[in-house]
Amino acid sequence: EALREENVSWHFIGHLQSNKAKYAVRLFDLIHSIDSLKLAKELNKRASALGKVQKILVQVNISGEATKSGIETEQAVRLVRHIAPLENISIQGLMTMPPFFNAPEKVRPYFKALKNLQDLIRDEAIANVHVTELSMGMSGDFAAAIEEGATLVRVGTAIFGERA
Repeated sequence: EALREENVSWHFIGHLQSNKAKYAVRLFDLIHSIDSLKLAKELNKRASALGKVQKILVQVNISGEATKSGIETEQAVRLVRHIAPLENISIQGLMTMPPFFNAPEKVRPYFKALKNLQDLIRDEAIANVHVTELSMGMSGDFAAAIEEGATLVRVGTAIFGERA
């Protein structure tokens, strides 16, 4: 909160529980991890109470891994259509966490798949859906992610080092 006046854009990355939505809406400019209509509705309610339009990314489980959060690829367009009418939510794009590989090139097909999904949603021209952002790629594979269309990358390890 001390930096609120410093024109810093705060992003929430990670699983968000519905009961924490009131805090997230108050603190974050962009929430990267919306994977259900229930969560979107709760954020909409909280944002409405604050007179705010909450920017979000829909998290897509592009790899289909059971250990990953996110909506299944096949259900993503449907979820976007259901969230779009919420007056205090603005869908800015998509986010994914692909499988981990030691070789960045092995992740490229997952980045391409999210880009293709972005194009599909954009072609639908759904009102209140902008899908200009693609959040994908981390410290080890961000270059490939950018080449495939990423607009947001998560490079914490490159900045802060490995986790202890």
